[in-house]
Amino acid sequence: MSSPQSVPALGQSSEKEISRIRSREDPSFFPGNGEEKNVRSPSGPFVSSRMAAYLRRFEAQLVEYNLEARGIERVGEHERMSKLTWVSYLQAFLLWVSINLAANNITLGMLGPATYGLSFIDSALCGVFGALVGAVVSSWMATWGPLSGIRTMAFGRYSMGWWPSKLIVILNLIQMLGYGLIDCVVGGQLLSAVSPHGHMSVAVGIVIIAIISWVIATFGIQIFHYYERFAFLPQLIVFCILFGMSGTKYDLSTPSTGDARTVAGNRLSFFSICLSAAITYAPLAADFFVYYPQNTSKRALFFLSLGGLMTSFTMAFVCGIGLASGMTTDPAYSQAYSNGAGALIVEGFSPLNGFGKFCAVVVALGLIANTIPPTYSAGVDFQILGRYAEKVPRAIWNAIGVIIYTVCALVGRSNLSDIFTNFLALMGYWVAIWMAIILEDRFIFRSRSGYNWNAWNDPSKLPIGIAAFLAFLIGWAGAILCMAQVWYIGPLARLVGAYGADMGNYVGFSWTCLVYPPLRYLELRFLGR
Repeated sequence: MSSPQSVPALGQSSEKEISRIRSREDPSFFPGNGEEKNVRSPSGPFVSSRMAAYLRRFEAQLVEYNLEARGIERVGEHERMSKLTWVSYLQAFLLWVSINLAANNITLGMLGPATYGLSFIDSALCGVFGALVGAVVSSWMATWGPLSGIRTMAFGRYSMGWWPSKLIVILNLIQMLGYGLIDCVVGGQLLSAVSPHGHMSVAVGIVIIAIISWVIATFGIQIFHYYERFAFLPQLIVFCILFGMSGTKYDLSTPSTGDARTVAGNRLSFFSICLSAAITYAPLAADFFVYYPQNTSKRALFFLSLGGLMTSFTMAFVCGIGLASGMTTDPAYSQAYSNGAGALIVEGFSPLNGFGKFCAVVVALGLIANTIPPTYSAGVDFQILGRYAEKVPRAIWNAIGVIIYTVCALVGRSNLSDIFTNFLALMGYWVAIWMAIILEDRFIFRSRSGYNWNAWNDPSKLPIGIAAFLAFLIGWAGAILCMAQVWYIGPLARLVGAYGADMGNYVGFSWTCLVYPPLRYLELRFLGR
């Protein structure tokens, strides 16, 4: 991004900003006459005057310490970057590279050979092309940040309506906190594996990753962007070292296991889980660019985001696939994987001895760059749940989110592989269904009318959402029939191979595309909006 001076709304300390925050509410919100009243804000429910005063003062204190105090409010054009430079565009590319060039995507790539029994070539093709499909969707969503100045989940209200969109927000919160959980577990495994004689437990490593991520995410968008601008560099270096040290152990010849139908089903399932890893950025992609000016080139932002996503996904997936393929020929790799996916990454660096452990620590700390975005967006999305939640500053919600995924990571740290295979694919289903509604609403029903950006927080000017909600449920029904998970295989998915084929994303998306247009036409005809 451009210099801090060109981004006046990113939480920089100023008397004007503090004054703006303190004066947002009616003066009666501030106690001073010995009485505590319950007053109603112009946009929300009744709130205790004393509580409102504390929240306003806390928010003002955040600004004084250079933290971003803004929550879900739309970013006006005058509050955005005043000058768009080549550095601003390059930031879009580097942001996604830094976020994704992380150990959790290495461990995701490992699932191809380790869990689905696929060959190196099958795993690489399915992983990269699956990520490409999901990255295209996420890159398109990113372009709405500069155009609207509205957070992604608030933008979803224009298609889902005021109340149904809250269901989407809950699902997105589960998804983002789940990613935080996975990052913490992988980071904890790495730090534990490289500690002398295993003195650092996985639990301690989890807490370290969580605390650092919380600090950066709490400070807000400015330090978040600045951190991601440079975080990719040490990761790129150690990734190249890891390729060099472990490349000779990659098994490029062993074929996929199983009969033709089973292999086909496993290919589709691994393709789907890699697609899910990329498409799940769509519900938060616009959040990172709301401070970009409205005249930002949509085409440039799209292709730079796509390039950043694919560069990082490809490197991480291929690295993980190679490491896991080596388990068939190297007992040390197989033994390391039995201790955790993070331990296998450390084993890849083992020829370098002490320096290899240092590289593994760098990889572990690189997970912070992947944990910050969902932590930051979760703090904003909590506010979208309701008027009361909106009153709580983003920084507090960030802290609550970190506590939730840290506790879950501590409890589930021994079951990372199951979390990956069950959680990622399951999250991808709802995002694919949600995107079907977003796309059809944009290109069928708003191709001429466009969007009224001032209506983002006004239920009376948004769709009622009955059509979107019904279409979403029907899409979920299709996904359930065609999903293939360890704990459940749908009746249609079971028809393919010994372990089924995960088709939930595609069937859910297709069914939603079929039913949403007629339902929306009826909603407009009889309800008017």
